[in-house]
Amino acid sequence: MPSSLLHRLREHVSLIPTYLKRFVISIMVLFAVLVAFGLTIGADAHLFEDRLAYQLDGEVHVFLEDGRNVAHTIRGDNERGFSVDTALLADDDDSPIRVVFPADSSAFQVQVSPHAETPPSTYDDGAPIIAVSDIESGFGALRTFLVAHEVADSLMNWTFGNSHLVLVGDFVDRGASTTQVLWAIHKLEQSARSAGGRVHFIIGNHEIKNLQGNFQTADEKYFHIAGILGKQQHELFADDAVLGRWLASKNVVEVINGVAFAHGGLHPRLREFASSAEEINQVVRAGYRLPWYTPTAESKESFLRSSNTGPAWYRGYFKDDLSPAQVEDGLRVVGARAIVVGHTLQGKVNARHDGRVFAIDVRHPKDYLTSFPIRRSEGLLIRDGEYFRLLQDGEVRPLRAR
Repeated sequence: MPSSLLHRLREHVSLIPTYLKRFVISIMVLFAVLVAFGLTIGADAHLFEDRLAYQLDGEVHVFLEDGRNVAHTIRGDNERGFSVDTALLADDDDSPIRVVFPADSSAFQVQVSPHAETPPSTYDDGAPIIAVSDIESGFGALRTFLVAHEVADSLMNWTFGNSHLVLVGDFVDRGASTTQVLWAIHKLEQSARSAGGRVHFIIGNHEIKNLQGNFQTADEKYFHIAGILGKQQHELFADDAVLGRWLASKNVVEVINGVAFAHGGLHPRLREFASSAEEINQVVRAGYRLPWYTPTAESKESFLRSSNTGPAWYRGYFKDDLSPAQVEDGLRVVGARAIVVGHTLQGKVNARHDGRVFAIDVRHPKDYLTSFPIRRSEGLLIRDGEYFRLLQDGEVRPLRAR
């Protein structure tokens, strides 16, 4: 081989580490840009799923059979096979059900309420309010947040005195602890009432989806749970299911101490179709089990139940360029000075529209999923007319409007 060619070859070989270094740096820069872009648009990655999410032993559902509540508890696993224990529940405190949380093998007991009563649409007592939304079947996140802010203890016993806890929709779907979350809320309602407090479970679009039999975003495990119980999935939330009958009794908007709470929001045209929070709730509740479609002619029912304009779905506070007058138009219908909403994801709890709208939908930790970036719960405290951002670790920060 000629010496000049050999020399050039040696030069190229010597440059390989440099080329490789530049390639690696380019890949790292590109990766950093992609991560930064993902964080900007609110994306996150699920890195690891704990198989405990699919443990069904101890899963319990209660159905009305011949006028009595009967608990159906799943036993077993894929290796041993599954069976179902049934137990007739008494209407007193001597017959609770046991709800298991597989993630840490903990459990709490719930006395199943024999009746599902529709709550009022308005309250006025001046007591403090804590609100949280979009837990999305994350029992661990809900429990951690409530304990940190002294709303409840780890067994879901109320510790918040005569105050209000408002759950602003979407506590089901996209997670593996739907049953645990719903039974925890069921227990909190009873425990709060005994202490002079109140739990307000405001229905979101995903609760409505479940009542309609739309399980596109439900965890797959509930399809199999229904099968083991000898039912189809929609029957887990049917009228003869305690959880279904209970969900169907809830409101889509409530006004507490002059502040409205709705999962999506109040459309500026709301005054054309309703005159009060009570009227809104009556119309929307009557359609909980009716899949929505766009009719040829707009009506009160179609507007209030719509997946665009209904209070459980509306996103206009964040997607539309609303004037202060338009925001006020919706609030005026229900007699509120401000509104707290979930539904539209935020980086943190914040105030918008000159303090008329408080957005509290954040990414809460998942029970069985490890995600990046790390998720942290947040909520909202309203006390003596002031608003505070609540962090997962119990910290309380003043909230300023923008």
